[in-house]
Amino acid sequence: MSSNRGDGHIVAMGGGGFSMEPDNPLMDDFVLGLSRQQPARVCFIPTASADSATYIVRFYRALSGRCIPTDLTLWNSPSLARQPSRTSELDTFVREQDVIYVGGGDTANLLVLWRRHGLDVLLREAYSRGAVLAGVSAGMLCWFTDGVTDSYGGLEPLRDGLGIIDASACPHYDGEPGRRATYHRLIAAGMQSGYAADDGAALHFHGQTLVETVSSRPQASAYRVELVGKSVTETRLPVRFLGERDAVAVAGV
Repeated sequence: MSSNRGDGHIVAMGGGGFSMEPDNPLMDDFVLGLSRQQPARVCFIPTASADSATYIVRFYRALSGRCIPTDLTLWNSPSLARQPSRTSELDTFVREQDVIYVGGGDTANLLVLWRRHGLDVLLREAYSRGAVLAGVSAGMLCWFTDGVTDSYGGLEPLRDGLGIIDASACPHYDGEPGRRATYHRLIAAGMQSGYAADDGAALHFHGQTLVETVSSRPQASAYRVELVGKSVTETRLPVRFLGERDAVAVAGV
């Protein structure tokens, strides 16, 4: 469990952003708008996809011209691979970023590599300084204590998330068969209560507080899922569709 009480932002996307909605900039514009600095310095971390070159290219194509983009790869970095503990070089690099944007893929592998390089500690520190931590799929799940993952083949519990948000989480709630049923089963079996997000929906936290849920698709939803008595209860959260004319990014909450 994390005792972190940072004043940063987390935007936890069940699915969406440039990797899933290349022609829909609403979610990514919302993330960029939360940065204290404009244009935002945005670092894409594709660890969960094994630093997929294609994924990195898609990031630059989508966000170039809208921010100051860069990326951080860990899978084939000789300088970092020789130093499993955190390095001053990596520390300095992370401190320079306004937004950390984490891609989808294998959450379990992501957590192992981040901890090997001390990146988990650096991201907690960045959050306490006011950085925006955002991500989709694995990049949603990693910020929570536990949740539902397919990192082990089928849908299984993930028990060792970063815990910056001390709750459980389930991305792709409406987008992948079995996600909802598995999440309900795990909570009924003792997993702590938490949040689920459809593809196209995101949970926006400031510090430890859920500020609002937003969506890039009119029908996308997010939910609070918890055990009440002996039954799992799913409560739909109010969602602000970012495509509405008066939708405004809530920087500086």
